[in-house]
Amino acid sequence: MPPPAVSLERFTDPAAFLPRVAPFLLRHEAEHNLLLGIAGQLAVRPDAWGEVPSYQVVVEDREGAAVAVAQRTPLHNLVLSRIEPEWRDAALDAIAGAASVDDPETPGVLGSVDEARNLADRWVERRGGAWRVTRSERIYQLDAVAAPAGVPGAMRRATRSDRELMARWLVAFTIEAVDEADASYDDALEAVDRWLETGHRTVYLWDDADATVCMVGTSGATPNGIRVGPVYTPPEHRRNGYGSALTAAVSQVELDAGRRFCFLYTDLANPTSNHIYQAIGYEPVADVTEIAFAGRGGRPG
Repeated sequence: MPPPAVSLERFTDPAAFLPRVAPFLLRHEAEHNLLLGIAGQLAVRPDAWGEVPSYQVVVEDREGAAVAVAQRTPLHNLVLSRIEPEWRDAALDAIAGAASVDDPETPGVLGSVDEARNLADRWVERRGGAWRVTRSERIYQLDAVAAPAGVPGAMRRATRSDRELMARWLVAFTIEAVDEADASYDDALEAVDRWLETGHRTVYLWDDADATVCMVGTSGATPNGIRVGPVYTPPEHRRNGYGSALTAAVSQVELDAGRRFCFLYTDLANPTSNHIYQAIGYEPVADVTEIAFAGRGGRPG
């Protein structure tokens, strides 16, 4: 039996893309929190990731109903939606065929394990080279916080006076958690300044006595939730509960502000972080894979 017929539409207007894809993505909001968050930010501010336009496509069936979505911001990976098995081959063929021509500098793909691997195979068939898994992650969702007790210190919202500390910690986080050894302080400082200027990401810090000991950010609001991250505690302040306490406090702030959910991603190679987040109320939703094409890679912001 031939695969079902699909069509692919490219978008140049992020404000038009979001309403087209939101009903489809909201069927699985937690799994699609990254796509929804990025699309929402671009709809309000198309230059949120710089002057180069983002790549946004939707695959539809004969009746015009969305069956797959893909999106990429400059310098980062293509992010894939969940795709039901009956549409997987046709949709991945359409996305790989379009993106390999329209966006050949795509460094990699992030998506559910089967979708990401299958798209990577199709990419290599069209562009040559090879692909490799760079990171295996789990998406978590929280709707009620179980805050740890007895952690000294308190949360505060970061300000411009914290920009250099935030940039240093962002570099350290990128090297350690994202495995980008060439992370640049200047690039990190530029990102932090952009966060402070645009509200693209809100950052909270935990102070204990006279020291700032932990950083947690939030970004990518969805209709009912928000993504938490990055979470970073420098090595000299670890094993004191700061990361758990600040993540719990930030999550509670978001729930108190009217969010139904908070979402976050963990590295499956780090059992400690997976345990910590579950202890404060995060529940696993789905696993995703990050893949680099021809040795390249970069995750979305």
